[in-house]
Amino acid sequence: MFVDKAKIFVKGGNGGNGIVSYRREKYVPEGGPAGGDGGNGGDVIFRVDEGLRTLMDFRYQKHFKGPAGERGKVKSMHGASADDMIVRIPPGTIIVNDDTQEIIADMTRHGQEVVVARGGRGGRGNIRFATINNPAPDICENGEEGEERWVTLELKVMADVGLVGFPSVGKSTLLSVVSGAKPKIGAYHFTTITPNLGVVDVGDSRSFVMADLPGLIEGAHEGIGLGHEFLRHVERTRVIVHVVDMAGTEGRDPFEDWVKINEELVKYNEKLSERPQIIAANKMDMPEAADNLELFKQQLDEVRGDREYMIVPISSLTKQGVQELLYKAADTLDSVPEEVALEEVKDVAERKVFTFEKREDDSFTIHREDEIFVVKGLRIENYLKRMNMNSYDAIMRFAQLMRKMGVDAALRREGARDGDTVQIADFTFEFFEGSDYNG
Repeated sequence: MFVDKAKIFVKGGNGGNGIVSYRREKYVPEGGPAGGDGGNGGDVIFRVDEGLRTLMDFRYQKHFKGPAGERGKVKSMHGASADDMIVRIPPGTIIVNDDTQEIIADMTRHGQEVVVARGGRGGRGNIRFATINNPAPDICENGEEGEERWVTLELKVMADVGLVGFPSVGKSTLLSVVSGAKPKIGAYHFTTITPNLGVVDVGDSRSFVMADLPGLIEGAHEGIGLGHEFLRHVERTRVIVHVVDMAGTEGRDPFEDWVKINEELVKYNEKLSERPQIIAANKMDMPEAADNLELFKQQLDEVRGDREYMIVPISSLTKQGVQELLYKAADTLDSVPEEVALEEVKDVAERKVFTFEKREDDSFTIHREDEIFVVKGLRIENYLKRMNMNSYDAIMRFAQLMRKMGVDAALRREGARDGDTVQIADFTFEFFEGSDYNG
């Protein structure tokens, strides 16, 4: 089954906790602190694997959590940091932050990696807090929580050559003839509802990936028919092979079909008008196809302007002209850059690029809720999460941090007085101007 969109949850591993410990060895009086740091949690990393062609793996597994770091150890030994979690994705995958719709990364090259959720830092043990004034601190930190977020994966098929055209013009038949792909073929519209890919051997030591893209109808750029489900994949193809039913077997005019398809491509993304295009005049084994081809060439000359279009008469049924089409496609690919530029992809160009928040942000805000002063700030809230506020040393160190960051002074400016209630995250305390802490 072909899956080209998935929503998953990712979370970096939590950092290991630091510990409070003291040396207790024979003949070592007053050994001092010996609590080690916790290890860092593992990152969640997405890596491109060119062996994958679909997001099928994410249909059933939707949660990916990095391993946690080890807890600190006694005798000043640190806990081990966790290994990163590697998640394999197919080339052509765009990773989007689901909450903000910002682009985290556009993954196109084999082996390309991006961190989508950072692991938490390990907590510090009490050896980190020893000073001359406080040589035996009773302080340690909890490990930092790993980042977590929902992300949407959108796959835009990475094919060298994309087959486009109205339904039932012979795209699937052509792909089955030139490659080992086995697409579903039927005499009705929208037989193909998902892209089919096949590797084409040209025969002169050259090969390329060809995609049979789902049938397109008028209004597709607005989502009619298969709509964007089709068009998102056209953006990634380096060369477009436009298959036209030159025999007009369903009573349609071949030239009008060609014009309508190109209009839909341009309305969706103007850059597609600059993509190299080969016109495969299919079903040439049918009556009236030759006459229709001559008329098609005359009509094309009237509208082409300065642009050159290559027309190759073929028959997918009898294989007439198929080899010539492959040669022309391979020759065209040789002159086209390996990758489609990021700015040429509509969705990527229109979205804001995601950036990770700074770990240390000293900014904070204060507002009043009834009789409580509520302080919000990334650094001070993270500090409270990590610090075990069950010892005198920890509380005094927290008070020192508040003064250093200017929280005390800001509370005074907002009207706080001794004895007023202050809330930071889930921690509530009475506000007092305390003495300096020299730990």
